[in-house]
Amino acid sequence: MRRLDNIDIRLLRVFATLVEAGGFGDAQIALNLSQPTLSTHLAALERKLGAPLCIRGRRGFQLTPFGEATYLATQKLFADISSFEERVSQYNGQLVGRLRVGIVDGVVTNPYLGLQHVIGRFMENAENVFIDLELGTPHLLEQAIADGRRDVVIGPMSQKVPGVTYVAIHREPHGLYCGKGHSLFEMPSAAITREAIGKSLFSVRGYRHLDDLYRADHPRATGQVVQMEAQVMMILSGRFIGFLPRHVAEDWVRQGLMRELKPQAYQFQSSHFAAYRKSDDDRPIVRSFVRFLSRHAAQSRKSASAGKPV
Repeated sequence: MRRLDNIDIRLLRVFATLVEAGGFGDAQIALNLSQPTLSTHLAALERKLGAPLCIRGRRGFQLTPFGEATYLATQKLFADISSFEERVSQYNGQLVGRLRVGIVDGVVTNPYLGLQHVIGRFMENAENVFIDLELGTPHLLEQAIADGRRDVVIGPMSQKVPGVTYVAIHREPHGLYCGKGHSLFEMPSAAITREAIGKSLFSVRGYRHLDDLYRADHPRATGQVVQMEAQVMMILSGRFIGFLPRHVAEDWVRQGLMRELKPQAYQFQSSHFAAYRKSDDDRPIVRSFVRFLSRHAAQSRKSASAGKPV
């Protein structure tokens, strides 16, 4: 194998994107390159490395054993480069590198968890940081932290993964809702019994299936979602009841299209954490971002308690 030079880092990034996209189609979009250009880059990298990296044919895109080994080594190389950049930059007070963040969906309207506010403030003094933001379920995000695919994740984590630090950020209020057209929508609150709740079609969040059933004391699920937007659609259909964060539901309630059912009986709070690997305790970029998260949530709570707009 020939010695690598600077151009090969770019080729390796193209190759990594190709692998993560699962083929040329999505990689073209991610890299804004044509398929012939992608093929040229891949062929150039294979010539430099001295062996084929993938098989392209009717079965689609498949890595060779050498390609799999190269991809794993590439990920390690990129992590080492990022670590080098961070450690060098901390001596002149700059934050540099790639920060891979993961968060659950349905939080953009939450003033305590809306990551847009944190990113805006963080980037004021971190112009050389590349933010890679991804949505996912709590389980998948926790896996991504454990195996090194994300640097910081935010959501209702289990707090059970060894080697991971959990920082409490916010307790998110939830309620049980139905949509306009549902049999419970116009019913007086006193007339809504546990039996009436139990007879309603119930949409659960797939990653909190049993928890949702237990909280509503409901016998079975008749619908399932993963994203909060999907849960909104199920409830707005007028056929299902289901749990939602109150900040997600409040605008629909205001429009007269949703109703919270028996708030005192079915409300609960979901604890959200920022999680990162303990081995990253000394990474300035991670430390700084988590500090901004905690500070934003604390300031928002203080404003809310003082009756000020968050």
